[in-house]
Amino acid sequence: MHIGLNFGFGKLDPEVSDHDVYRSETELAVLAEGLGYDSVWAVEHHFSDYAFCPDNLLWLAHVAARTSSIKLGTGAVILPWNTQPIRVAEKLLMLDHLSEGRVLFGMGRGLSRKEFEPFGIPLEETRGRFDESSKMIIEAIESGYMQGDGPFFPVPRTPIKPGPFAPWGDRIFTVAGSHDSMVSGVNNKCRLMSFILRPVDKMMPTFQAYLDYYREVWDEQAPPVSLNVAMYCHEDEQVALDGMYEYVGNFFEANVAHYEMDGVHFADTKGYERYADTAALIREKGVSKAGRDYADAALYGTPQQILDKLVWIQEQMGQFDLVLQPSFGGMSHDTARKSVELFAREVMPKARQHYDATAAASV
Repeated sequence: MHIGLNFGFGKLDPEVSDHDVYRSETELAVLAEGLGYDSVWAVEHHFSDYAFCPDNLLWLAHVAARTSSIKLGTGAVILPWNTQPIRVAEKLLMLDHLSEGRVLFGMGRGLSRKEFEPFGIPLEETRGRFDESSKMIIEAIESGYMQGDGPFFPVPRTPIKPGPFAPWGDRIFTVAGSHDSMVSGVNNKCRLMSFILRPVDKMMPTFQAYLDYYREVWDEQAPPVSLNVAMYCHEDEQVALDGMYEYVGNFFEANVAHYEMDGVHFADTKGYERYADTAALIREKGVSKAGRDYADAALYGTPQQILDKLVWIQEQMGQFDLVLQPSFGGMSHDTARKSVELFAREVMPKARQHYDATAAASV
């Protein structure tokens, strides 16, 4: 059972310095290897306290130098913001060499007008830019050459140096929040990375569509879905409950504001129409109530309560990878550290034992 940590680089309190955020996230990432986590991931975001990691590959290179075995994932590189796909391919291969093949490449399309506008990229172009550049980057990191004749990124056949270090195989992921993104990811033979906004049972139609389409296209079973979910583990049930509603509530409100998730613009924005229904639901429920629903989808509670929920998730899904968001919504460094330590000590061994035994029994 693969278990990782995904770092968001956000802050709620303006009194906290940007440097403190980076120091905290980096310390937790380095600590993760000794605690037995399989991977650390980093988002890409720009321009605001919501999240600010403008180059996740650069940060992961730093983590690589301070660790020896933990996998290093981008969760994700937002391809339309990186207006030269050849630079993404170069940095991926360079980091793979420096880390001895530990890179997990996750990519996404992006959503926030607040981030696209400073880059001068219209939202209406993101689907075309993503589909064109993703194919070019995957081919480049696998073959060592990039080329493209599309409207956005025309590139003559060009060698990438350093060349590939190791086969990429199942190390390529795509964040898919829409049917089009899922189809694009499967066509590129990517693994599905899903940020959990609702309980898993309510997301099964999306996951099943991915599994079915993957088998249809590639005539083989799809790799496990990678679930990205907020986590707060505490020995006291009430502390965990109160903390989760506070931290997730704060994060959800920041998320709605950053992405304008209650806005009316999605219905008229090509490629983002599906978000119009979510925005309407948030407007109807109100941000606070919608945030509480989001918190209910998270992993929180005592070690036993979290273990019970992981057992339930496996009953719904079968195989899955688990990537935990360990720090969010104003959570202090000390609180996040204790949470990931407690999870590693009390939840991780039992969760892996149950997962492996159940998976073996189903074969």
